[in-house]
Amino acid sequence: MYAVRDDGGTPARAASTPPTAAVTRADMVDTTEVDGTLGYSGGYTVLGQGGGRLTWLPETGAVIERGERVYGRDGEKVPLFYGPTPFWRTLQSGMTDGRDVLELERNLDALGYNDHMTVDRDFTYATTTAIMAWQKDLGLDQTGTVGVGDVVMMRGAIRVEEVDAVLGDNAGGKVLTASSTERRITVDVPVADQNMIRDGAGVRVTLPGGATVEGKISSIGSVATAGDTDSQAQTGQGTANATIPVYIALDDENGEKLLDGAPVTVGFTGTEHKNVLAVPINALLASADGTYKVNVVDAAGKVTPVPVELGVFDGDRVEVSGDLKAGMKVQVPRS
Repeated sequence: MYAVRDDGGTPARAASTPPTAAVTRADMVDTTEVDGTLGYSGGYTVLGQGGGRLTWLPETGAVIERGERVYGRDGEKVPLFYGPTPFWRTLQSGMTDGRDVLELERNLDALGYNDHMTVDRDFTYATTTAIMAWQKDLGLDQTGTVGVGDVVMMRGAIRVEEVDAVLGDNAGGKVLTASSTERRITVDVPVADQNMIRDGAGVRVTLPGGATVEGKISSIGSVATAGDTDSQAQTGQGTANATIPVYIALDDENGEKLLDGAPVTVGFTGTEHKNVLAVPINALLASADGTYKVNVVDAAGKVTPVPVELGVFDGDRVEVSGDLKAGMKVQVPRS
């Protein structure tokens, strides 16, 4: 409630003391919020090789790790190995040294099949023995060789996004599409706001329900997407509305509990002002000319309008400058 002047020109005490909030000093950070979508990083196509028929397929959403079955071919398991390059030749005794031998031995070693094998580029008798032990546990013929298409090679564990084949299909085609198991958020940031994007910068993510978790920018797309309407393109607004995809990695395991495609809000940190005066946003009074003021309330309840200049907005508070000091009380609306 505002104080009024009586006939004698002396400010009259308000009928009741107005609610107030303190003017404080704080570090203020300007945060821009952009909507995003939770998903998984990476996109991979799994191709069947070696002929035969598909006799088993995973479910959408399944997570497959090293050594586990990716699909079935002619009743046999085709497992996942980790590595950057698919096998391009049959791996067997007497072959020349190569990177593919190293990848094979690394995976056998990681799966526990390494009694006497040296992990290197040389295919030895110990390599053959390790392969046979692995094949025995998989229920495969113990040939001591690994052919092209006997395993699926990916850089790490995968999550099945979509099964593209059906049982009985030829195993030589596209079997499924997959992603990595790493949660990430995709945000389309307007090109005009790209100055707030820095690779590796921290962000705050608001999850469905209002909980917040921390994250960081893991990568930034290199291709902008323009506005998608013909009228925008004709007037030049398509470029003005262009966006850049930005990918966010979550630091908190709470993100793992969310459904794929869940909407989130990402807060990007922009300008930071340290040790400035701040008041609640709802203490601001706007004037018709676009200026702002706050009502300062003294110990006696006297209300004095004080013009202010606005700075950084941070949550429910705003930076202000004017004839104010920390500790003063400003009027706020009754709740």
